Amino acid sequence: MSLAETATLQEKGLTGRTVFMLATGAGFAVAAIYYSQPMLGILVNELHAGVSTVGLVPTLTQIGYALGILLLAPLGDRHDRRRIIILKGVLLTLALLLSAFSGGIIMLLVASLAVGITATMAQDIVPAAATLSPAASRGKTVGTVMTGLLLGILLSRVLSGFVAEFYGWRTMFGAAAIMVLTITLIIWRSLPAIPASTTMSYPALLASMRHLWRDYKPLRRATLAQALLSVGFSAFWSTLAIMLHEVYHLGSATAGLFGLAGAAGALAAPLAGSLADRRGPELVTRIGTTLATLSFALMFLLPLLPVPYQLALIVVSAVGFDFGVQSTLVSHQSIIFSLEPAARSRLNALMFTGVFIGMAAGSALGSVILDFAGWQGVVVMLTLAGLGSMVVRWMSKNLHP
Repeated sequence: MSLAETATLQEKGLTGRTVFMLATGAGFAVAAIYYSQPMLGILVNELHAGVSTVGLVPTLTQIGYALGILLLAPLGDRHDRRRIIILKGVLLTLALLLSAFSGGIIMLLVASLAVGITATMAQDIVPAAATLSPAASRGKTVGTVMTGLLLGILLSRVLSGFVAEFYGWRTMFGAAAIMVLTITLIIWRSLPAIPASTTMSYPALLASMRHLWRDYKPLRRATLAQALLSVGFSAFWSTLAIMLHEVYHLGSATAGLFGLAGAAGALAAPLAGSLADRRGPELVTRIGTTLATLSFALMFLLPLLPVPYQLALIVVSAVGFDFGVQSTLVSHQSIIFSLEPAARSRLNALMFTGVFIGMAAGSALGSVILDFAGWQGVVVMLTLAGLGSMVVRWMSKNLHP
């Protein structure tokens, strides 16, 4: 992409309406991979399938998302990102409709894999936002788009649990398809074309990711630090509902409301992006990892408080660490997007592969630790993950690309 083309894109794309549109698109896309989780009990009863079989629905969705990040997200550097976003939006709509009209568990499993692959539309939107934004405000722009993405993750479970309980699981998938199609049409009408930044063949594009990983130490550090935070983030949210039910006898609906607390923390992420623009992203990563770690460790005080204050403390911790995780993620993206502008999609794919691995590890380890060591054991794990991320970021204080 030439400097003139880049400047023209920035002039066309950097408006509040465009940023909001991209944030909404990222949120709607990533939410699609989480809708099924609160509905598994309903699916078991209505599809007359075993628990283990129905459990493959979210598993295949996550596998599809991982494959899409590794194999499809890098195409954003090779082709017009606008076309890729629109194509994936249409295909995601069809995959969600296939889910809604599935006649049995096999069709739903196939549809779930397709949903995961096409939901990587979100990972094409973020580099597009970075390309459309001038360097002086790139952190704030990416922060706003990433807020939309994180809100999609946090609020999708609340929405799907409510809709599935009162209107049915097919209604939820159908409504999700309408939302994705609507934002795709808006993007089609509003987003300018984004010319390819490389002419590399697809095999060469994939092979180049190994070189990017090898050549850029800031990329490796950003990926490791964010993956460690993702371990804690995922472990908390994947075990919270079970803990609230066992310890406080709260139902799933009440547990879902804690996602609103996390969403409150996510809304502050654009502030972190603005700070990264003014003071540098390295500083924000150190602040973010420290805040997340302190918020995790705050839950060690739970046994010392009466029950109402314990619940309030969990809410405060959720707000704090979600803000820390999100602000660190936004700053990490500012760091990696500045390394090689022509490879932003590949750089983003590499970092989010690490994030995905951290999320999967956190979910698996959190459940095991909760079973054997209780909630305090989970808090130890969260805090250690945060400390690991802090160490990585503070050690990189004087690092330069």
